[in-house]
Amino acid sequence: MCGITGFVSREEALYKYRSVLENMTDSLNKRGPDDRGLVIYKNAALGHRRLVVVDPKGGRQPMTKKKDKIAYTIIYNGELYNTEDVRAILLKKGYTFNSYSDTEVLLTAYIEWKEDCLKYINGIFAFAVWEEGNHTLFLARDPLGVKPLFYSVSGDSIIFGSEIKALLKHPKVKSEIGEEGLLEIFALGPARSPGAGIFDGIKEIPPANYLIFNRDGIKLKEYWKLTAKQHQESFEETTENVRSLLIDAVERQLIGDVNLCTFLSGGLDSSAISSIASSYFKRNNKGILNTFSIDYEGNDKYFKKTNFEPSSDSKFAVIMADFIKSSHENVMENNIRLMEALKDSVIANDLPGMADVDSSLYLFCREVKKKATIALSGECADEIFGGYPWFRSKNIENLYTFPWANSNDVRKSILNDSLKKLPVDEYIKEKYEDTIKKVPKLQGESLEESRMREMFYLNIKWFMITLLNRKDRMSMRNSLEVRVPFADYRIVEYAFNIPNKMKFYKGREKGLLREALKGLLPEEILMRKKSPYPKTHNPEYTRAVQDEMMIILNNNNSPINDLIDKDQVLRIIGDPEHALSQPWYGQLMTGPQVLAYLIQINTWLSNYKVKIK
Repeated sequence: MCGITGFVSREEALYKYRSVLENMTDSLNKRGPDDRGLVIYKNAALGHRRLVVVDPKGGRQPMTKKKDKIAYTIIYNGELYNTEDVRAILLKKGYTFNSYSDTEVLLTAYIEWKEDCLKYINGIFAFAVWEEGNHTLFLARDPLGVKPLFYSVSGDSIIFGSEIKALLKHPKVKSEIGEEGLLEIFALGPARSPGAGIFDGIKEIPPANYLIFNRDGIKLKEYWKLTAKQHQESFEETTENVRSLLIDAVERQLIGDVNLCTFLSGGLDSSAISSIASSYFKRNNKGILNTFSIDYEGNDKYFKKTNFEPSSDSKFAVIMADFIKSSHENVMENNIRLMEALKDSVIANDLPGMADVDSSLYLFCREVKKKATIALSGECADEIFGGYPWFRSKNIENLYTFPWANSNDVRKSILNDSLKKLPVDEYIKEKYEDTIKKVPKLQGESLEESRMREMFYLNIKWFMITLLNRKDRMSMRNSLEVRVPFADYRIVEYAFNIPNKMKFYKGREKGLLREALKGLLPEEILMRKKSPYPKTHNPEYTRAVQDEMMIILNNNNSPINDLIDKDQVLRIIGDPEHALSQPWYGQLMTGPQVLAYLIQINTWLSNYKVKIK
């Protein structure tokens, strides 16, 4: 994986801005510690930081190829999983290749098909192609949004990059937010509206979109979308198709010239990926698969069973590792470090995020990177196969808001008097209804099927992208490439149209997926009830965030104090385990995590010198 950045002007010569490009590019050095490449044309400046995983010599970027007197230059962050399929088509069309890298295949595909190249490729990607001679910039992002791509339009220029920090290194981009940015942070956070960059003037290319910038203007277009179709297959055929799609997705993602491992929590999804990967390693004489899990000091003592967290992960990870005979390592994290890493995770994300769910992953990836450069992880299965408890909630038909963030009153209560006028309820309602309007449906389907289709669509477009953003930033900040096989668009397309009675086979969350994985997993893993992962249960962590938040409140220079109701925050500090009736977000963000989120907001406002307009 890599980091890309650059800027294009319709009129201004850019040669004098080399130092700006260097600063933008080097801000992404953690995404690409192995190499740096820069190129400046009269009207385009492109920068690339590279993390080498395939073809160390042949994959250097920026990469340029010429056809019909036009020079095409690409900078690319991602991985194609059907490289050789696409290469074979292009070879038949007469193209030649100088490397075995997917970068050259992608660039050649663009030269041949332009924006239609997106119909041929399967992978995770964000890339830019500059057509020198046609004065055209093409930007694109993968269908599910695994890889990020931000941009800002200023006058006759466009500035873009893999992360917000790169854009903020350009003099035309300011660290400012207005009312909408505050609403994103306090009404929706840690989620973001599709396309929102929080900072004024910064946007993100939404998943499954491309952007063209040239002398004719700017065009943003969706190139892939979910569609509603009748599912004609039997249950047996469906389980077989799900199984074969997943096996193919995992095996395609086991490519690389560097050490590869899997994250293994002991839950259904990571266990399935690890099982498939281990079998592939054995069949292809690749040795023993390395697997990694994480736990926290004191969890064995303090874990308490709840409806959201029915079982601890640690023993199940060991059971699964023994079953597939992997070389397993359990990373044991310290709770004070977990709190301290809240700040590191903000720098990684450029925004406040999922509190200690972020910092946990940050610390985990830091340890995994010592042994591997590529990892496979189990995100996205819950969103597409129905793993979360809100899918089966009795109130779901009457809940006209995001089911993972039914916490409007708490969110409003934290704001101080000057911000009470922010239209929190209205903003959430607007974003929710805008998404619901886009849900594809079948004519004549039942109200229950229609509502569940809405639920899956909401989860894919909102909740899933939040987790993917977290995964990308925390891993890439540690120069670790994490791949997510369940985010293969073929699986998502197929699963979207499977009837609910099949998805929830035998009344179980992910019942269909469990059936499809029979034989790949031991019974106790296969039938285990979903438990969110990972979380510390040690009160030492709670005390640490309480203490840190008190330091912030007592410091008159803390920027968050101008935004929050201190008395309300003090009430949460006083009883974080019981102060909130609903999780702030998802299943894990309760009292201690809300304090951690506020710590992240303060860190962000301070470190990024955010001006609130």
